[in-house]
Amino acid sequence: MARLKEKYINEVAPAMMEKFQYKSVMEIPKLEKVIINMGMGDAKDNQKELEVAVKELATIAGQKPVITRAKKSVSNFKVREGMPVGAKTTLRGENMYEFTDKLLNVALPRVRDFRGVSSKAFDGRGNYSLGIKEQLIFPEIEYDKVDKVRGMDIIFVTTAKTDEESRELLKLMGMPFVK
Repeated sequence: MARLKEKYINEVAPAMMEKFQYKSVMEIPKLEKVIINMGMGDAKDNQKELEVAVKELATIAGQKPVITRAKKSVSNFKVREGMPVGAKTTLRGENMYEFTDKLLNVALPRVRDFRGVSSKAFDGRGNYSLGIKEQLIFPEIEYDKVDKVRGMDIIFVTTAKTDEESRELLKLMGMPFVK
């Protein structure tokens, strides 16, 4: 079992139960899924670059991503409907806990001049999104083999009803929010 899942069961859930005075253990918010999205505007011109990004995302996430395609044609961006524009993957269960543990304890501390993540990136329904500027912070990515620095969006979907509950859940799990 993942360390983070054990921490949730033994530390986070009891602390949440006490703070928010839930009547049932089923009310305690939990992490439902983690979505990793890599938008690649230049993928429309260079198919090889998209393949490299998909391979890197698969290495980081531990499972194969799907290629996302444009929903609408936008002439200003020279994008037609159906063109590949990025890659995404949705993590659940053990993979989700493994990735989150790796992100919080290994990857984020490797960010240069890291002071914490913003506590304002909640959507009003208890979900949190985090943008990362470069894939090099993950230990699986070899610095010498990287041809281009790519960013990604990571969305944490929780069962929390409010942002306050979600913020507390992520803070107890180890998310380093800015003070």
